[in-house]
Amino acid sequence: MITFKTSGSFGNTEKFFKRALSHSKKKAILDHYGAAGVQALAAATPIDSGKTASSWTYKTCVTSHNDFKIEWYNDNVNDGVNIAVILQYGHSTGSGYYVEGVDYINPALAPVFNELANRLWEEFTK
Repeated sequence: MITFKTSGSFGNTEKFFKRALSHSKKKAILDHYGAAGVQALAAATPIDSGKTASSWTYKTCVTSHNDFKIEWYNDNVNDGVNIAVILQYGHSTGSGYYVEGVDYINPALAPVFNELANRLWEEFTK
């Protein structure tokens, strides 16, 4: 039988990460990658009229609990349906056909996520 026993906590590690980046520094980094994500999404969005591609925006959030996130939105809605979503996942037509979706969001954002992770790691380890 193998037994593991630990003691202590991750308190020091948590303190390090909480102090590692100031609130304003986090916001600036998130804003940079939020804008980069908008550009990547706009470039990758299938284009008919261009309205969906030009409708991407982002919002950054940094909470008092030291959590941070970037949210991307597309506000091109037609008859209550978000066009970016149906382009991604597909949809049925009024005549009974199915239009298959195209995964354009995940490949567009993957390089942005990788760059963001690398940038944050650089900041944490300075």
